[in-house]
Amino acid sequence: MAKHETLETNTVVEAKEYSTLNLGPTHPATHGIFQNILKMDGEIIMDSEATIGYIHRAFEKIAEHRPFYQITPLTDRLNYCSSPINNMGWHMTVEKLIKVELPKRVEYMRVIAMELARIADHIICNSVIGVDSGALTGFVYIFQWREYIYEIYEEICGARLTTNMGRIGGFERDFSDKAWEKIKYFLKEFPKGLKEFENLLVRNRIFMDRTINVGPITAEKALSYSFSGPNLRAAGVDYDVRVMNPYSSYQDFDFIVPVGSNGDTYDRFMVRQEEMWQSLKIIEQAIKNLPDGSFHAKVPDFYLPPKEEVYNNMEALIYHFKIVMGETDVPVGEVYHSVEGGNGELGFYLVSEGGRSPYRLHMRRPCFIYYQAYADMIRGSMLSDAILTLSSMNVIAGELDA
Repeated sequence: MAKHETLETNTVVEAKEYSTLNLGPTHPATHGIFQNILKMDGEIIMDSEATIGYIHRAFEKIAEHRPFYQITPLTDRLNYCSSPINNMGWHMTVEKLIKVELPKRVEYMRVIAMELARIADHIICNSVIGVDSGALTGFVYIFQWREYIYEIYEEICGARLTTNMGRIGGFERDFSDKAWEKIKYFLKEFPKGLKEFENLLVRNRIFMDRTINVGPITAEKALSYSFSGPNLRAAGVDYDVRVMNPYSSYQDFDFIVPVGSNGDTYDRFMVRQEEMWQSLKIIEQAIKNLPDGSFHAKVPDFYLPPKEEVYNNMEALIYHFKIVMGETDVPVGEVYHSVEGGNGELGFYLVSEGGRSPYRLHMRRPCFIYYQAYADMIRGSMLSDAILTLSSMNVIAGELDA
Protein backbone atom coordinates (compact mmCIF):
# COMPACT_ATOMS: atom_id res chain seq x y z
CA MET A 1 0.00 0.00 0.00
CA ALA A 2 1.44 3.35 -1.05
CA LYS A 3 2.13 6.02 1.62
CA HIS A 4 1.91 9.80 1.09
CA GLU A 5 2.96 12.46 3.63
CA THR A 6 1.14 15.81 3.68
CA LEU A 7 3.10 19.06 4.33
CA GLU A 8 0.51 20.68 6.62
CA THR A 9 0.03 17.97 9.22
CA ASN A 10 2.89 15.57 8.60
CA THR A 11 0.31 12.76 8.82
CA VAL A 12 0.69 9.65 6.72
CA VAL A 13 -2.20 8.92 4.32
CA GLU A 14 -2.42 5.46 2.85
CA ALA A 15 -3.71 5.55 -0.75
CA LYS A 16 -5.95 2.68 -1.73
CA GLU A 17 -4.60 0.41 -4.44
CA TYR A 18 -6.84 -1.63 -6.71
CA SER A 19 -6.15 -4.48 -9.08
CA THR A 20 -7.49 -4.92 -12.58
CA LEU A 21 -8.93 -8.23 -13.67
CA ASN A 22 -9.90 -9.18 -17.23
CA LEU A 23 -13.03 -11.32 -17.19
CA GLY A 24 -12.96 -12.46 -20.79
CA PRO A 25 -12.95 -12.27 -23.71
CA THR A 26 -12.19 -16.00 -23.74
CA HIS A 27 -12.61 -16.81 -20.07
CA PRO A 28 -14.92 -19.86 -19.65
CA ALA A 29 -16.97 -18.04 -17.02
CA THR A 30 -18.18 -15.48 -19.57
CA HIS A 31 -20.07 -18.11 -21.65
CA GLY A 32 -19.25 -16.19 -24.80
CA ILE A 33 -16.70 -13.93 -26.42
CA PHE A 34 -17.03 -10.67 -24.53
CA GLN A 35 -14.97 -8.93 -21.90
CA ASN A 36 -15.45 -7.19 -18.57
CA ILE A 37 -12.53 -5.18 -17.24
CA LEU A 38 -13.03 -5.32 -13.48
CA LYS A 39 -11.61 -2.94 -10.91
CA MET A 40 -11.08 -5.14 -7.86
CA ASP A 41 -10.53 -4.54 -4.18
CA GLY A 42 -9.51 -8.06 -3.25
CA GLU A 43 -12.57 -10.17 -4.14
CA ILE A 44 -14.93 -7.17 -4.23
CA ILE A 45 -15.80 -5.57 -7.59
CA MET A 46 -15.54 -1.79 -7.34
CA ASP A 47 -16.34 -1.07 -10.98
CA SER A 48 -16.62 -2.77 -14.35
CA GLU A 49 -16.29 -1.77 -17.98
CA ALA A 50 -17.88 -3.98 -20.62
CA THR A 51 -16.19 -4.53 -23.97
CA ILE A 52 -17.96 -6.11 -26.92
CA GLY A 53 -17.28 -6.41 -30.62
CA TYR A 54 -15.13 -9.54 -30.65
CA ILE A 55 -17.54 -11.41 -32.93
CA HIS A 56 -19.12 -8.54 -34.81
CA ARG A 57 -20.30 -10.00 -38.13
CA ALA A 58 -22.03 -7.02 -39.80
CA PHE A 59 -25.30 -8.90 -40.25
CA GLU A 60 -27.38 -5.76 -40.68
CA LYS A 61 -25.10 -4.53 -43.46
CA ILE A 62 -24.87 -7.97 -45.08
CA ALA A 63 -28.69 -8.09 -45.12
CA GLU A 64 -28.74 -5.05 -47.43
CA HIS A 65 -27.07 -7.23 -50.08
CA ARG A 66 -29.09 -10.43 -49.64
CA PRO A 67 -32.50 -11.49 -50.96
CA PHE A 68 -35.07 -11.58 -48.18
CA TYR A 69 -35.19 -15.36 -47.85
CA GLN A 70 -31.37 -15.56 -47.66
CA ILE A 71 -31.39 -13.39 -44.51
CA THR A 72 -32.91 -16.23 -42.47
CA PRO A 73 -29.54 -18.00 -41.91
CA LEU A 74 -28.13 -14.74 -40.51
CA THR A 75 -30.78 -14.73 -37.79
CA ASP A 76 -29.69 -18.22 -36.69
CA ARG A 77 -26.44 -16.70 -35.47
CA LEU A 78 -28.06 -14.22 -33.08
CA ASN A 79 -29.33 -16.26 -30.12
CA TYR A 80 -28.13 -19.62 -31.35
CA CYS A 81 -29.67 -21.29 -28.28
CA SER A 82 -33.17 -20.75 -29.72
CA SER A 83 -32.66 -20.26 -33.46
CA PRO A 84 -36.21 -21.11 -34.63
CA ILE A 85 -37.62 -18.09 -32.76
CA ASN A 86 -35.17 -15.84 -34.63
CA ASN A 87 -36.07 -17.45 -37.96
CA MET A 88 -39.80 -17.07 -37.52
CA GLY A 89 -39.56 -13.56 -36.13
CA TRP A 90 -37.82 -12.56 -39.36
CA HIS A 91 -40.35 -14.39 -41.52
CA MET A 92 -43.23 -12.63 -39.74
CA THR A 93 -41.56 -9.27 -40.35
CA VAL A 94 -41.41 -9.85 -44.10
CA GLU A 95 -44.96 -11.22 -44.06
CA LYS A 96 -46.13 -8.03 -42.38
CA LEU A 97 -44.43 -6.02 -45.14
CA ILE A 98 -45.92 -8.01 -48.01
CA LYS A 99 -49.28 -8.31 -46.19
CA VAL A 100 -49.69 -12.06 -46.51
CA GLU A 101 -52.36 -13.96 -44.59
CA LEU A 102 -51.17 -17.25 -43.13
CA PRO A 103 -53.18 -20.44 -42.69
CA LYS A 104 -54.02 -21.08 -39.05
CA ARG A 105 -52.16 -24.38 -39.21
CA VAL A 106 -48.89 -22.57 -40.01
CA GLU A 107 -49.28 -20.33 -36.97
CA TYR A 108 -49.87 -23.28 -34.64
CA MET A 109 -46.92 -25.19 -36.10
CA ARG A 110 -44.75 -22.13 -35.54
CA VAL A 111 -45.92 -21.90 -31.94
CA ILE A 112 -44.87 -25.52 -31.36
CA ALA A 113 -41.40 -24.91 -32.85
CA MET A 114 -40.89 -21.63 -30.98
CA GLU A 115 -41.95 -23.02 -27.60
CA LEU A 116 -39.63 -26.02 -28.04
CA ALA A 117 -36.86 -23.49 -28.74
CA ARG A 118 -37.79 -21.54 -25.60
CA ILE A 119 -37.49 -24.70 -23.51
CA ALA A 120 -34.09 -25.50 -25.07
CA ASP A 121 -32.90 -21.96 -24.33
CA HIS A 122 -34.03 -22.08 -20.69
CA ILE A 123 -32.52 -25.55 -20.19
CA ILE A 124 -29.13 -24.11 -21.10
CA CYS A 125 -29.47 -21.01 -18.92
CA ASN A 126 -30.78 -22.70 -15.78
CA SER A 127 -28.48 -25.70 -15.92
CA VAL A 128 -25.48 -23.37 -16.30
CA ILE A 129 -26.62 -21.35 -13.27
CA GLY A 130 -26.43 -24.66 -11.39
CA VAL A 131 -22.91 -25.33 -12.70
CA ASP A 132 -21.68 -21.87 -11.73
CA SER A 133 -23.00 -22.40 -8.21
CA GLY A 134 -21.08 -25.69 -7.98
CA ALA A 135 -23.80 -28.18 -8.95
CA LEU A 136 -22.82 -30.12 -12.09
CA THR A 137 -25.30 -33.00 -11.76
CA GLY A 138 -28.37 -31.08 -12.92
CA PHE A 139 -26.56 -29.82 -16.01
CA VAL A 140 -25.40 -33.29 -17.05
CA TYR A 141 -28.85 -34.77 -16.45
CA ILE A 142 -31.15 -32.18 -18.03
CA PHE A 143 -29.04 -31.66 -21.16
CA GLN A 144 -30.33 -34.92 -22.67
CA TRP A 145 -33.64 -33.12 -23.22
CA ARG A 146 -32.03 -30.26 -25.07
CA GLU A 147 -30.42 -32.92 -27.28
CA TYR A 148 -33.84 -34.47 -27.84
CA ILE A 149 -35.27 -31.11 -28.91
CA TYR A 150 -32.44 -30.91 -31.46
CA GLU A 151 -33.54 -34.30 -32.78
CA ILE A 152 -37.02 -32.84 -33.26
CA TYR A 153 -35.47 -29.90 -35.15
CA GLU A 154 -33.71 -32.41 -37.40
CA GLU A 155 -37.00 -34.08 -38.23
CA ILE A 156 -38.60 -30.73 -39.03
CA CYS A 157 -35.87 -29.03 -41.07
CA GLY A 158 -32.77 -31.22 -41.18
CA ALA A 159 -30.61 -29.00 -38.95
CA ARG A 160 -29.89 -28.89 -35.23
CA LEU A 161 -28.26 -25.69 -33.94
CA THR A 162 -28.49 -23.09 -36.72
CA THR A 163 -31.79 -24.32 -38.04
CA ASN A 164 -32.85 -22.03 -40.93
CA MET A 165 -36.31 -23.37 -40.07
CA GLY A 166 -39.37 -22.48 -42.11
CA ARG A 167 -39.89 -20.08 -44.98
CA ILE A 168 -41.54 -16.73 -45.59
CA GLY A 169 -45.18 -17.80 -45.67
CA GLY A 170 -44.86 -20.97 -43.60
CA PHE A 171 -42.80 -24.15 -43.66
CA GLU A 172 -40.97 -25.86 -46.51
CA ARG A 173 -42.77 -29.11 -45.63
CA ASP A 174 -45.34 -30.43 -43.19
CA PHE A 175 -44.16 -32.04 -39.97
CA SER A 176 -43.48 -35.71 -40.60
CA ASP A 177 -45.14 -38.51 -38.63
CA LYS A 178 -41.80 -39.11 -36.93
CA ALA A 179 -41.59 -35.45 -35.89
CA TRP A 180 -45.07 -35.61 -34.30
CA GLU A 181 -44.10 -38.85 -32.60
CA LYS A 182 -40.96 -37.27 -31.11
CA ILE A 183 -42.84 -34.16 -29.98
CA LYS A 184 -45.47 -36.25 -28.19
CA TYR A 185 -42.76 -38.37 -26.56
CA PHE A 186 -41.05 -35.20 -25.36
CA LEU A 187 -44.31 -33.89 -23.87
CA LYS A 188 -44.77 -37.16 -22.02
CA GLU A 189 -41.24 -37.66 -20.67
CA PHE A 190 -39.71 -34.21 -20.24
CA PRO A 191 -41.92 -33.16 -17.27
CA LYS A 192 -40.39 -36.00 -15.21
CA GLY A 193 -36.88 -34.80 -16.02
CA LEU A 194 -37.76 -31.16 -15.35
CA LYS A 195 -39.25 -32.09 -11.99
CA GLU A 196 -36.11 -34.01 -11.01
CA PHE A 197 -33.98 -31.04 -12.05
CA GLU A 198 -36.09 -28.79 -9.82
CA ASN A 199 -35.76 -31.22 -6.91
CA LEU A 200 -31.98 -30.91 -7.20
CA LEU A 201 -31.86 -27.12 -7.01
CA VAL A 202 -35.02 -25.19 -6.18
CA ARG A 203 -34.99 -25.83 -2.40
CA ASN A 204 -31.32 -26.70 -2.17
CA ARG A 205 -29.89 -24.64 0.69
CA ILE A 206 -26.49 -24.12 -0.94
CA PHE A 207 -28.07 -23.08 -4.24
CA MET A 208 -30.46 -20.70 -2.49
CA ASP A 209 -27.65 -19.11 -0.48
CA ARG A 210 -25.63 -18.61 -3.67
CA THR A 211 -28.47 -17.06 -5.71
CA ILE A 212 -30.90 -15.18 -3.43
CA ASN A 213 -30.11 -11.44 -3.30
CA VAL A 214 -27.31 -11.95 -5.84
CA GLY A 215 -27.26 -9.52 -8.78
CA PRO A 216 -30.60 -7.86 -7.97
CA ILE A 217 -32.17 -5.13 -10.08
CA THR A 218 -35.30 -3.14 -9.31
CA ALA A 219 -38.26 -2.92 -11.67
CA GLU A 220 -37.65 0.81 -12.19
CA LYS A 221 -34.00 0.33 -13.07
CA ALA A 222 -34.78 -2.67 -15.31
CA LEU A 223 -37.28 -0.56 -17.24
CA SER A 224 -34.83 2.34 -17.50
CA TYR A 225 -32.34 -0.06 -19.09
CA SER A 226 -35.09 -1.32 -21.47
CA PHE A 227 -35.03 -4.85 -20.08
CA SER A 228 -37.45 -7.37 -21.53
CA GLY A 229 -38.07 -11.11 -21.26
CA PRO A 230 -37.38 -13.25 -18.16
CA ASN A 231 -34.94 -10.71 -16.71
CA LEU A 232 -37.61 -8.01 -16.67
CA ARG A 233 -40.34 -10.32 -15.41
CA ALA A 234 -38.06 -11.51 -12.59
CA ALA A 235 -37.89 -7.88 -11.45
CA GLY A 236 -41.69 -7.82 -11.13
CA VAL A 237 -42.82 -6.34 -14.46
CA ASP A 238 -45.56 -8.35 -16.17
CA TYR A 239 -44.56 -7.84 -19.81
CA ASP A 240 -44.54 -10.56 -22.44
CA VAL A 241 -44.75 -9.83 -26.19
CA ARG A 242 -46.89 -12.95 -26.69
CA VAL A 243 -49.58 -11.36 -24.51
CA MET A 244 -49.12 -7.63 -25.13
CA ASN A 245 -48.85 -7.88 -28.93
CA PRO A 246 -49.99 -11.41 -29.85
CA TYR A 247 -48.61 -12.99 -33.02
CA SER A 248 -48.95 -16.49 -34.47
CA SER A 249 -52.37 -16.81 -32.79
CA TYR A 250 -50.90 -16.71 -29.25
CA GLN A 251 -54.19 -15.15 -28.21
CA ASP A 252 -55.73 -18.61 -28.71
CA PHE A 253 -53.64 -20.17 -25.95
CA ASP A 254 -54.16 -20.29 -22.21
CA PHE A 255 -50.92 -19.78 -20.29
CA ILE A 256 -49.54 -17.86 -17.32
CA VAL A 257 -46.74 -15.28 -17.50
CA PRO A 258 -44.58 -15.94 -14.39
CA VAL A 259 -43.37 -12.85 -12.54
CA GLY A 260 -40.78 -12.51 -9.77
CA SER A 261 -40.33 -9.83 -7.14
CA ASN A 262 -36.65 -9.35 -6.20
CA GLY A 263 -35.05 -9.31 -9.65
CA ASP A 264 -32.17 -11.41 -8.33
CA THR A 265 -30.46 -14.53 -9.67
CA TYR A 266 -32.88 -16.86 -7.88
CA ASP A 267 -35.93 -15.08 -9.32
CA ARG A 268 -34.47 -15.20 -12.82
CA PHE A 269 -33.90 -18.94 -12.37
CA MET A 270 -37.43 -19.51 -11.08
CA VAL A 271 -39.10 -17.44 -13.81
CA ARG A 272 -37.36 -19.51 -16.49
CA GLN A 273 -38.30 -22.74 -14.71
CA GLU A 274 -41.98 -21.80 -14.70
CA GLU A 275 -41.79 -20.65 -18.31
CA MET A 276 -40.72 -24.15 -19.33
CA TRP A 277 -43.85 -25.58 -17.69
CA GLN A 278 -45.98 -22.98 -19.46
CA SER A 279 -44.31 -23.76 -22.81
CA LEU A 280 -45.22 -27.43 -22.37
CA LYS A 281 -48.80 -26.36 -21.72
CA ILE A 282 -48.85 -24.22 -24.88
CA ILE A 283 -47.44 -27.05 -27.06
CA GLU A 284 -50.06 -29.46 -25.72
CA GLN A 285 -52.84 -27.01 -26.61
CA ALA A 286 -51.37 -26.43 -30.08
CA ILE A 287 -51.30 -30.17 -30.84
CA LYS A 288 -54.76 -30.75 -29.42
CA ASN A 289 -56.33 -27.90 -31.40
CA LEU A 290 -54.12 -28.08 -34.51
CA PRO A 291 -56.21 -26.79 -37.46
CA ASP A 292 -56.40 -28.51 -40.81
CA GLY A 293 -55.09 -26.80 -43.89
CA SER A 294 -51.86 -26.07 -45.70
CA PHE A 295 -48.42 -25.73 -44.10
CA HIS A 296 -47.70 -22.61 -46.17
CA ALA A 297 -49.51 -19.55 -47.46
CA LYS A 298 -50.22 -18.93 -51.14
CA VAL A 299 -47.19 -16.76 -51.84
CA PRO A 300 -45.64 -18.09 -55.07
CA ASP A 301 -43.21 -15.16 -55.13
CA PHE A 302 -41.52 -16.52 -51.99
CA TYR A 303 -42.39 -20.20 -51.73
CA LEU A 304 -40.39 -22.63 -53.86
CA PRO A 305 -42.72 -24.83 -55.95
CA PRO A 306 -42.44 -28.63 -55.62
CA LYS A 307 -39.50 -30.10 -57.52
CA GLU A 308 -41.66 -32.28 -59.77
CA GLU A 309 -43.52 -29.18 -60.92
CA VAL A 310 -40.25 -27.34 -61.60
CA TYR A 311 -39.19 -30.18 -63.92
CA ASN A 312 -42.50 -30.31 -65.79
CA ASN A 313 -44.09 -26.85 -65.63
CA MET A 314 -42.68 -23.68 -67.17
CA GLU A 315 -44.38 -21.31 -64.71
CA ALA A 316 -43.04 -23.28 -61.75
CA LEU A 317 -39.54 -23.21 -63.28
CA ILE A 318 -39.74 -19.41 -63.65
CA TYR A 319 -40.85 -18.93 -60.05
CA HIS A 320 -38.09 -21.26 -58.85
CA PHE A 321 -35.48 -19.28 -60.76
CA LYS A 322 -36.78 -15.90 -59.53
CA ILE A 323 -36.85 -16.98 -55.88
CA VAL A 324 -33.42 -18.62 -55.90
CA MET A 325 -31.83 -15.66 -57.70
CA GLY A 326 -33.58 -13.15 -55.43
CA GLU A 327 -35.48 -11.41 -58.22
CA THR A 328 -38.74 -11.01 -56.31
CA ASP A 329 -39.68 -7.39 -55.70
CA VAL A 330 -41.29 -6.42 -52.40
CA PRO A 331 -43.45 -3.40 -51.55
CA VAL A 332 -41.99 -0.10 -50.44
CA GLY A 333 -42.56 0.37 -46.73
CA GLU A 334 -41.36 0.43 -43.13
CA VAL A 335 -42.34 -2.24 -40.60
CA TYR A 336 -41.35 -3.35 -37.13
CA HIS A 337 -42.25 -6.75 -35.77
CA SER A 338 -41.22 -8.31 -32.48
CA VAL A 339 -41.52 -11.74 -30.92
CA GLU A 340 -40.86 -13.03 -27.39
CA GLY A 341 -37.42 -14.55 -27.81
CA GLY A 342 -35.73 -16.77 -25.28
CA ASN A 343 -34.19 -13.69 -23.63
CA GLY A 344 -36.79 -11.02 -24.32
CA GLU A 345 -38.21 -8.88 -27.08
CA LEU A 346 -36.51 -9.76 -30.35
CA GLY A 347 -37.49 -7.22 -32.99
CA PHE A 348 -36.78 -6.52 -36.64
CA TYR A 349 -37.07 -2.98 -38.00
CA LEU A 350 -37.21 -3.30 -41.78
CA VAL A 351 -37.09 -0.46 -44.31
CA SER A 352 -37.83 -1.40 -47.92
CA GLU A 353 -37.49 0.72 -51.03
CA GLY A 354 -38.69 -2.14 -53.20
CA GLY A 355 -36.25 -4.39 -54.97
CA ARG A 356 -34.62 -7.63 -53.97
CA SER A 357 -33.05 -6.66 -50.61
CA PRO A 358 -33.85 -4.49 -47.60
CA TYR A 359 -32.77 -0.84 -47.77
CA ARG A 360 -32.07 -1.02 -44.03
CA LEU A 361 -32.55 -3.69 -41.39
CA HIS A 362 -32.04 -3.31 -37.66
CA MET A 363 -32.26 -6.26 -35.32
CA ARG A 364 -33.34 -5.48 -31.75
CA ARG A 365 -31.33 -8.02 -29.76
CA PRO A 366 -32.46 -8.26 -26.13
CA CYS A 367 -29.04 -9.40 -24.84
CA PHE A 368 -27.30 -6.35 -26.31
CA ILE A 369 -29.73 -4.07 -24.50
CA TYR A 370 -29.79 -5.59 -21.04
CA TYR A 371 -26.05 -6.35 -20.98
CA GLN A 372 -25.53 -2.58 -20.50
CA ALA A 373 -26.83 -3.02 -16.93
CA TYR A 374 -24.34 -5.72 -15.96
CA ALA A 375 -21.73 -3.34 -14.52
CA ASP A 376 -24.41 -1.70 -12.41
CA MET A 377 -25.70 -5.05 -11.15
CA ILE A 378 -22.32 -6.44 -10.02
CA ARG A 379 -20.81 -3.29 -8.51
CA GLY A 380 -19.99 -4.02 -4.85
CA SER A 381 -20.46 -7.78 -5.18
CA MET A 382 -18.01 -10.66 -4.91
CA LEU A 383 -16.39 -11.94 -8.09
CA SER A 384 -18.01 -15.37 -7.64
CA ASP A 385 -21.44 -13.69 -7.40
CA ALA A 386 -20.76 -11.71 -10.58
CA ILE A 387 -20.28 -14.98 -12.47
CA LEU A 388 -23.66 -16.23 -11.26
CA THR A 389 -25.30 -12.92 -12.16
CA LEU A 390 -23.94 -13.16 -15.70
CA SER A 391 -25.21 -16.74 -16.01
CA SER A 392 -28.68 -15.80 -14.81
CA MET A 393 -28.93 -12.90 -17.26
CA ASN A 394 -28.15 -15.41 -20.03
CA VAL A 395 -26.10 -13.02 -22.11
CA ILE A 396 -25.57 -14.70 -25.50
CA ALA A 397 -22.56 -13.25 -27.32
CA GLY A 398 -24.19 -13.80 -30.71
CA GLU A 399 -26.84 -11.23 -29.80
CA LEU A 400 -24.31 -8.63 -28.66
CA ASP A 401 -22.63 -8.27 -32.06
CA ALA A 402 -25.02 -8.32 -35.02
